Amino acid sequence: MLMSIELMLLATNLYFCSVSIFLDDLVGQIFAVFVLTIAASESAIGLAIFVIYHRVYGNIVIEKINNLRN
Repeated sequence: MLMSIELMLLATNLYFCSVSIFLDDLVGQIFAVFVLTIAASESAIGLAIFVIYHRVYGNIVIEKINNLRN
């Protein structure tokens, strides 16, 4: 799920940059940099969740992670 969100954010960055170049405006590229920082922080939070889960349980098994929702 995190990978699909990353792909969507990268697609919007590509769109913002291409429209920014087409319109000769810098605002789209600045906004793309902000989106990249949000995507990086999201990846860091997701990785931190996996690291904490691994420290607590000793392994990362997707079936057991799905049981945490209940």
